[in-house]
Amino acid sequence: MTAPAIAVDHVSQLFGETLALSDVSLTVDRGEVAVIIGASGAGKTSLLRIMVGLDKPTSGRVLIDGEDIVPLNERQLSRLRRKFGMVFQYSALLDSLTVLDNVGLPLREHTTLSGQEIEAKVQATLVRLELPGILDRFPSELSGGMRKRVGLARALVLEPQILMYDEPTSGLDPLTARLVDDLILKTRDDFGVASVIISHDMVQAHKIADQVHVLDQGKLVASGTPAALFEDTAGLAQRFFSASIIPMPRSDASRHPAVGTT
Repeated sequence: MTAPAIAVDHVSQLFGETLALSDVSLTVDRGEVAVIIGASGAGKTSLLRIMVGLDKPTSGRVLIDGEDIVPLNERQLSRLRRKFGMVFQYSALLDSLTVLDNVGLPLREHTTLSGQEIEAKVQATLVRLELPGILDRFPSELSGGMRKRVGLARALVLEPQILMYDEPTSGLDPLTARLVDDLILKTRDDFGVASVIISHDMVQAHKIADQVHVLDQGKLVASGTPAALFEDTAGLAQRFFSASIIPMPRSDASRHPAVGTT
């Protein structure tokens, strides 16, 4: 069997006397959209940083395509990080750079492509995201939705196998947020990437997730499809969904049993 794109295996992280993550295990397969939800301070950001190798866990393993990244040094991690694209909460575009220069940054840092080759690759990526003709614009000249897509273009330009999204709909109006959801699914379908989304957006989790993983005080308390977790009436995920007033069809949940992890 093919190894999952990401496998988090019994990961714990201790900061001083604070346990940020406690024995967390989950997998994300190729082509899957996984949404990690939880209240502020639940450990979502800590888990994201460990997944991409920015932090090392106190214990446990993180396997990317079957390779454990925890023992790797910085040079080895740099090679592996090319498998990741990162879409930040507020796009993280540099205001002083044009769209061309923002999207082309990873190519300049990680490849030996010429300026002309970089421009051609950036342009092709933008066209695939329905953003033609904006190479010379600055972030301040773009709408919020366009900035999100430019941030996604930058994440995709190295053709990663895994996309990590940090609160991708934060600060957006509901209509634009749902357009971002559609873009995440289209990107998954067009590029075949595994997608990991850190989110407070329960509407988003319901709409696009194949699997939802619920963190609470550093522990993974449930994993399953949105419909299955909503059916777990005593579970934390159901309370998150209910607070977001998401209508869930009860008839679907029987086909997707939730998996409690505590």
